[in-house]
Amino acid sequence: MIVRRALMIGVALVGTSLSAACSASDPDLAAPSLTSPSTPGSVSMATDRPDTTDVAATGSKDPITRSPDAVGAGVQPEGITTVTARITAADGEKCDVCMWLADSADERSTGLMGVTDLGGPVGMAFSWDAPTAGQFFMLNTPTPLSIAWFAESGEHVGQTDMTPCITDDSSTCARYGADAAYTLAIEMFEGQLGTVGIAPGARVELLAGTESPTCVTDG
Repeated sequence: MIVRRALMIGVALVGTSLSAACSASDPDLAAPSLTSPSTPGSVSMATDRPDTTDVAATGSKDPITRSPDAVGAGVQPEGITTVTARITAADGEKCDVCMWLADSADERSTGLMGVTDLGGPVGMAFSWDAPTAGQFFMLNTPTPLSIAWFAESGEHVGQTDMTPCITDDSSTCARYGADAAYTLAIEMFEGQLGTVGIAPGARVELLAGTESPTCVTDG
């Protein structure tokens, strides 16, 4: 099964990036800017979001979001919620980050289509009800991205960088897939996954009860 992927994120990261360690101070992200005109497209998978299980407090900080001065005036996602993703790095360090959430077929189909500004969240989480082996491709997505996949257990099962494919013929676009079936995929700007602890050996879960129209923190 192939995930038909077009304009998931039409933005480029410029300037500084997330702090080197998730436990460090809040990230200082420069406002993204559109690198080239975008062409609408879609991602299509027809399953629902998996159940998530809340966990006991671990002493982690409020969910990491972009700093206020990093939010630009571009097009932001509309009509979807955010969620807190708890990342446990290979060394056991925990990090809570705010992500846009695409957990229905329509939301996954829209993804970050036409978006030029992520606002507060640092990326987007794509969630499925059952394991899938669908592949992604970058049809008319002008900005390089990094993607990581996670199994139903939360275990990291692959990650890669994805190259834009600006064309009217999707068959010419490279396909990107995980090393095993997955129920969660996370996309961030190219090279940013490691700044929040996402790498081989990491685990991720979406925290129940954290869905909200905007990123929620305790502060």
